Amino acid sequence: MRVQDIMTKDPTCCRPDNSIAEAAKLMSKMDCGALPVVDEAGVLVGVVTDRDICCRGVAEGKSGNIWVAELMSSDVLTVALADDISACCDRMEERQVRRAIVIDDAGKCCGIVAQADIARKGTSGDTFELVRDVSEPR
Repeated sequence: MRVQDIMTKDPTCCRPDNSIAEAAKLMSKMDCGALPVVDEAGVLVGVVTDRDICCRGVAEGKSGNIWVAELMSSDVLTVALADDISACCDRMEERQVRRAIVIDDAGKCCGIVAQADIARKGTSGDTFELVRDVSEPR
């Protein structure tokens, strides 16, 4: 099975110059915990999560008006459409992340593979290992 078979296609994205309040509203509206951050051309530049907003924003006393660029992670785990799901899971386990951003040949965001996607559509072995290894204390 390939990444393209289980990913969430065309995820909602935000821009680095959106406020974290705007990002949080988008997450709430779309019922998601992460937004790929893309530039004007749609090229992936980072990802911002609800945890980033909570722990690196609100908990540190920052206002909702700061830019996404100030909180986003730019060291993002990316995978390709044709990558094997098991290889994707291995990489997620190594990095201890719950999501991988799917990019096309031009570096544009075209999907997300989340732990939940693997639980719903992957094998039970992949799901068990992913949840166990991502949840391991650092």
